[in-house]
Parts: sequence; C-alpha cells; structure tokens
Amino acid sequence: MARIFCIPGIIFLLLALVLSILVTISLPSLHPFDITRVTFLSGLGTISGTPDNVSGQFRFGIWGYCYQTSTTSGFDCVHTGHGYAVTVANQQGGTETVGTSWTRGLAVHAVACVVTGIAFLLSFSEHVTVTLVSSLTAFLAALLTLIAFACDIALLTWTQHQMSQLNISEHTSPGPGFWMTLVTFILLLFAGCTVCFGHRRERYVKGGAGGEYAMGGAPWWRRQQAKVRPAAV
Repeated sequence: MARIFCIPGIIFLLLALVLSILVTISLPSLHPFDITRVTFLSGLGTISGTPDNVSGQFRFGIWGYCYQTSTTSGFDCVHTGHGYAVTVANQQGGTETVGTSWTRGLAVHAVACVVTGIAFLLSFSEHVTVTLVSSLTAFLAALLTLIAFACDIALLTWTQHQMSQLNISEHTSPGPGFWMTLVTFILLLFAGCTVCFGHRRERYVKGGAGGEYAMGGAPWWRRQQAKVRPAAV
C-alpha cells in the first residue's frame, strides 16, 4: 500500500499501543495508571493487607493495588497478580469486600495489548492480504479493548456500591487507566477504518494509472463505449 494512505492508520495504532502498554503495566509498577481509585476523607478503619493508618487514596490496578498512609507522602504498593480481593472496614467494625471476580477480568487488558501490537506490526506491510489482516486485527483489538473497558466499568460500579455501604466519607472515581482504555478503543476503531479505506483508495489510484481497476473507476458511459468499441485489426 502507498505510504500516504496507511500512515494515519499506523499513527493511530502506535498511539493505541502506547496507551495500551501503559494501562497493562498498571499498578503496582506504574501507580498513576490505576483503573479505580477511592479517596478516603474520614471515618476509615482498615483495609486488608495494609497498615491500620491508611488515609488518602486507595488505587485498584490490574496486578495489584496501592495506598497512602498518614506516615508517608507517597504510595505503598502490593503486587498480588491478577484476581485479588480487598476488604475495607469502617470504624464501627462493618466490612465490605471487592472480590476477585471483579478484578480478575482486568487481565483482558493484557490480551488486547498483544493483539494491538500485532495489528501495529502488520500495518507496515504493503501486501494486500496482510493489509486486510491488519485492519481486521485492529478491529479485533478494539473488541477486546471494549470488553476490558466493560470490566473496568464493572469494577468501578461495584466499588462505588460497596463503599457506599460503609457510611464513611469517601469518593470513588475512575482512574487515568479507565479513560486511557476508552481512548484506546476509539483509536483502534479509527485505525481499522483508516487502513481499510486506505487500501480501497490505493486500488482506485492504481486503476486511474491504467491498471486493471481503471475500468471499474471510470464513469458508466465510458465503460459502455469500451464494450462496443471494435477490436483493432
């Protein structure tokens, strides 16, 4: 494919791949890119697997979680692997749990990242078949990213529900990784469409230069004239 037609698709795929990698690495390696965060304002008791003096924010990631304590200015992180549970208790002894079923699905981010990388590599090819496969792979990556985003929404919604049961002063909100996943999904859709349209445009241009597609891109009256034109003796 002519580079002028596939460059936008490559750029979209590159941006989607970078965002997908950052989200996939996630917590605890990159604690700014969490999926859901809970900001505790007052009334917090304890969180499972953390000291009793947790304050500030608690952040959910794909591979673990991070939290703030009153004795440190930064974050302390715990690497649990995918599928972990968190139990939060208020000062009256009431507890609510965000179970493994709500965090295990976040691993779909890693699968979507791999498929996005494959689509990015295939997009450099000028072979017609490989270009088509690249477009289809980009759409597959978009579907997987959409599934991952649905898992993010489920975690956010359930965490909000559980925190509201504790009757403590808190605010549960989506983290940067949540919105980065949405942007990645949109970029992948643009990438798949751009690569596909670029392929069709290249065929039209080749036809205009006298190739086998020239007749298909000509006006209908010219095609009719070509059909009735007598063969040269």
